[in-house]
Amino acid sequence: MISVLIVGKGNVGTHLYKAFLNAGNIIVTQINSRKLKSVPKADVTIIAVSDDAIAEVSSKITNSFVVHTSGACSINELKNHSRKGVFYMLQSFSKEKPVNFLDIPFCLESENKEDYKLLEQLVNSIGIKIFNINSEQRKALHVAAVFVNNFTNHLYKIGNDICNTNNVPFEVLQPLITETSEKIKELSPKKAQTGPAIRKDKKTIKNHLELLNKEQQKIYKILTKSIQNGN
Repeated sequence: MISVLIVGKGNVGTHLYKAFLNAGNIIVTQINSRKLKSVPKADVTIIAVSDDAIAEVSSKITNSFVVHTSGACSINELKNHSRKGVFYMLQSFSKEKPVNFLDIPFCLESENKEDYKLLEQLVNSIGIKIFNINSEQRKALHVAAVFVNNFTNHLYKIGNDICNTNNVPFEVLQPLITETSEKIKELSPKKAQTGPAIRKDKKTIKNHLELLNKEQQKIYKILTKSIQNGN
């Protein structure tokens, strides 16, 4: 059996706790990051807090092996005086939406092979996709994730705004959104690119810009130029 302590009760911590509760070989405990005066002992302590709080929270933990769950922070952000590691899940978590950890990539990092094997055991109790990713690689991966997730979702929001302004149901776009995400499983994003920008349809682009407000026009022009430049 592996004992796990999760520090933090946000989205990531909550889903991890539920998953480990249902794992046969894991004994899991969860505490709030603000209650660190009495920290339970554990084989692995997982800090699932905001990036800005990692250093402070980890500095107060004396357990033997401490990992964080951040994609943007280096392993050196941990300020505990014991062994360190990273247990990063590349996914967007919301408390109200169920998570299938079998579909989620786990990006692991540790200071030694024994601890890495221990993290692999944790993953294998709830998931299957394991990637050995160091701090520099993870930083780049996190930036890439912002583009494909956060920025893309903001573009969905803009699309939804345009639909609302023009009395068009956003759900009409859902099959297109699904097809786009499915297509890049078989084609590179560059080869999958379609639309007026790549075709350089000046008349269509002009008509689109006339429909948009000033902020939307700025974004449309920047993305159009980037697509046409191959960036």
